[in-house]
Amino acid sequence: MLQLQDDMNSKVHPAWREQGNAWYRAIWIECGELMDHFGWKWWKHQTPDTEQVALELIDIWHFGLSILLESGASVDDIADKVAHELDITTDQPDFRLDVEAFTAATLNGQGFHLELFGRLMAGVNMSYAELYRRYVGKNVLNFFRQDNGYKDGSYRKIWADGREDNEHLVEVVDALDAAADDFSKAVYQVLAKRYAQT
Repeated sequence: MLQLQDDMNSKVHPAWREQGNAWYRAIWIECGELMDHFGWKWWKHQTPDTEQVALELIDIWHFGLSILLESGASVDDIADKVAHELDITTDQPDFRLDVEAFTAATLNGQGFHLELFGRLMAGVNMSYAELYRRYVGKNVLNFFRQDNGYKDGSYRKIWADGREDNEHLVEVVDALDAAADDFSKAVYQVLAKRYAQT
């Protein structure tokens, strides 16, 4: 995942590590989007959209990996850090409180807090294997977007059937074998086929 994130960031800008990107800001904005999908408005009926919550967590993971990569540590050292600090457990019954704690820590430290991110994963029953599967899928979608005009504004995020590309991605990733050697290539091919139908 670290290599895939470095590849994606390099596609957007070859010298991405020197750009001074505010990754922490992207993380807390994604936290707000996550809360909208989970539901927090006491004045109206809301049902958590767990698929969209999971996608927002994956977006946060992209930015978190970017922070870790930008630190200058080796990929092996970062992988060890993730292995030791990403504990997928929580004792908080209210997921929203874990989101708020993670957001506050992100804003205060302008970093990525693996232990708090693990609590968010636990709050939506996301395993490490699920994180990997969804991350690879979203990474492929990000490459697909870049390859099809995302940066210049010509990319169409709403596809032929009126659904967003993220919705298609969920179906595609669920239908494919994440353990297959060609998983990312297969995701890209199916997305390309669906996009061509728009």
